[in-house]
Amino acid sequence: MKSNTGEGKVVCVSGASGYIASWIVKFLLQRGYSVRATVRDPSNPKKVEHLLELDGANERLQLFKADLLEEASFDSVVEGCDAVFHTASPVIFTVKDTQAELVDPAVKGTLNILKSCVKSPSLKRVVLTSSLASVIFNKELLTPEAVADETWFSHQDFFREHMWQPYILSKTAAENAAWKFVKENNIDMVTIHPGVVIGPLLQPELNATSELVLNLIDGTKTFPNASFPWINVEDVANAHINAYEIPSASGRYCLSERVLHYSEIVNILKDQYPTLPIADKCEDDEPYAPTYEISKEKAKSLGVKFIPFEVSLRDIVESLKEKKFVNF
Repeated sequence: MKSNTGEGKVVCVSGASGYIASWIVKFLLQRGYSVRATVRDPSNPKKVEHLLELDGANERLQLFKADLLEEASFDSVVEGCDAVFHTASPVIFTVKDTQAELVDPAVKGTLNILKSCVKSPSLKRVVLTSSLASVIFNKELLTPEAVADETWFSHQDFFREHMWQPYILSKTAAENAAWKFVKENNIDMVTIHPGVVIGPLLQPELNATSELVLNLIDGTKTFPNASFPWINVEDVANAHINAYEIPSASGRYCLSERVLHYSEIVNILKDQYPTLPIADKCEDDEPYAPTYEISKEKAKSLGVKFIPFEVSLRDIVESLKEKKFVNF
């Protein structure tokens, strides 16, 4: 569906070669926006070729080199923009140096881009890609009765034990720093908090959340004893753009189609792909991690469709096959 809501408007997408960002760029171009896309290395075809092939890219996509850790490197890109979609932040679940690999790029990168936003009088709104990681890890226990919503904030004391603790720390610290800065500097910001994002890949490289599904179908024998909220990448991208286009949008938005334990995902995969070597045993003998609810009420006001998990799962498996990450 093409619409011209963005005609004549210039917007910036940071970290544009990433999984979510690539879809945001695609949908912005479809809606008629002129997009300034920042990437670390515009000369690397693996990072930019899939963007340059998008409909409308020839006419309305400009690539810029910008470094999250370099102050003022976003000034000239943001100047004259109506909106900034800040998605650039590392998504890595295994790190050697938490501070250097995750926290610095997430926190300093967010503050650097917001400092550039302060200097641009044309800017109407910043839409920041956060995560449910900065929402659901707090003193409220995640039990089947729990319903997490936008009023929840992750608290460091409660995610120290989690296997993705460095990632959770980076997203929580970045969001906290961002809200403090925008309040002090009078910037209109909306934050989007997706769960684990799956669905079709536009970029040629494997991203961290897609790898979670790949690990279940590539012959690995066991699945993690964990329950996560899941959401389709297209829903996430559309939510970002609607969060800018809908004037009344404000604050934080949680995005989860469903919270599922890996055992349930494995069962769906077995139904969809009976011949694949799907992981069939839990990694430990502990009781299964409980599932819980994430409220959809506020996200519905952004027009999120909540593509069913089964569709997202099939989409990601077909995409992994098409891009030759798995052969069957």
